[in-house]
Amino acid sequence: MSPAAAGGWRSRLADYAEIFRVTWPLALGMANNAVMQFIDRVFLARESTAALEAVLPASMLSLLFVGFAQTTVAYSGTFVAQYFGAGDRRGCRTSFYSGLALAAAFGAALLLLAPAGNLVFDWVAHSPEVLVREKTYYSIVTAGGFATCTMMAASGYFTGMGRTRMVFWVNLFGNALNIALDPLLIFGFDFSSFGLGFSLPAMGMAGAAWATVAAQAIQALILNAVALAEIRRERLEEPGSAENAAGFSALTGRILRFGIPSGVQSMLNILSFLIFVMLTGKVGDMAFAVSNAAFAVNYLLIAPMEGVAVAAGVLVGQRQGAGDPQGAFVAGNRTLVLSELYIAVTSVLILVFHRPILMLFAGDAPGADPEAFCSLGFSLFVMMVAWQFCDAADVVLSGALKGAGDTRFVMIWMMIVAFPVWMPPLFAVYLLHPTMEALWMTLIFEVFVFFVGTVIRWIKGPWRQIRLIA
Repeated sequence: MSPAAAGGWRSRLADYAEIFRVTWPLALGMANNAVMQFIDRVFLARESTAALEAVLPASMLSLLFVGFAQTTVAYSGTFVAQYFGAGDRRGCRTSFYSGLALAAAFGAALLLLAPAGNLVFDWVAHSPEVLVREKTYYSIVTAGGFATCTMMAASGYFTGMGRTRMVFWVNLFGNALNIALDPLLIFGFDFSSFGLGFSLPAMGMAGAAWATVAAQAIQALILNAVALAEIRRERLEEPGSAENAAGFSALTGRILRFGIPSGVQSMLNILSFLIFVMLTGKVGDMAFAVSNAAFAVNYLLIAPMEGVAVAAGVLVGQRQGAGDPQGAFVAGNRTLVLSELYIAVTSVLILVFHRPILMLFAGDAPGADPEAFCSLGFSLFVMMVAWQFCDAADVVLSGALKGAGDTRFVMIWMMIVAFPVWMPPLFAVYLLHPTMEALWMTLIFEVFVFFVGTVIRWIKGPWRQIRLIA
């Protein structure tokens, strides 16, 4: 091998190592979230089949509102990344303050939206046992959305500067707390045997929701406390570096200008999937429980890709801020390679171990045939693996485009694919052949179409000319 070729390989390996350094804490952090939600659903499956049926539509409807808010707030982290790439620490701090202000505003709006969402469940009219649990879980988690938004503002500050380990460790602690609180609040616990003289009542779905909100609030407190302490120290070390009100106002407006399309894209994605979930809920209780269990596993697989997407946005944003669009393109491509390798490995594992995984959900389902549960579950797992490779590329490249500021395309493309493209065949299948397998096939179609358009946009490259910062 020639010295030039050897140098080229060393350079590539160094680039991959740098991408991995930024990416792994975010990917593992999202995997932590998925494990926490997976365990949460296993606990709820032990509480009742109705709880397992209710948790997915309830969490999806909550995420419809909270997801828009937190994604818009989190876009402050993209500005942090671009300012960091440009070497402007004052811009990083101002972006963080803007994110906090937006978190407060969105948190207040979520409190008002919490009761309104219950009308959706009344309209869908799942069984009474499922309906009451859906409303309970949704109301608590949505009202607690302020904690999520505040956490995203601080997370964006650290991830934008490439300090992803800080976010990972706090996330790990918060999810461990959530898992510890789950059995205590869902099933109740008598502390009198420890000489404490009190007991926690069994709260069921409400307990799972409160455990989630408490864990998010603790994470928000820790991350914001550390961020504010560091900013205070920076300003003491650099007299005269304080942010001005005019700059704060203008930057907050720019975050909203680019962040709202990002939030709308998230909202449209969740809304279309929520419609899908509501339709699958009418196929049958056992099939619905299997589908929800499969999606819990699906989230376990794809959640790390959400972390990789954040990392792709950070890496692309930093290079765009430094005026290096070609470097941004290379960073996005190499991040995508790592994500596809992960999907290949996990897809094989999920198919090999499908039965013990599904039995975690089927074991206590009253009236359900474990063999029928696992048979349908395996069919859904095969379809899930079929779309994972395209879905991973969708998630990562969308994150990269957002990091470059191309949020309008991501929003418009999601709007086109999720509704004019996906909804007609979805409803046609529901009316003509309403089986779970047929409904899932329409989801494969939607993911593939979105994949094609996103890849073309990434390669074509109009995002190279977008400038978020001066």
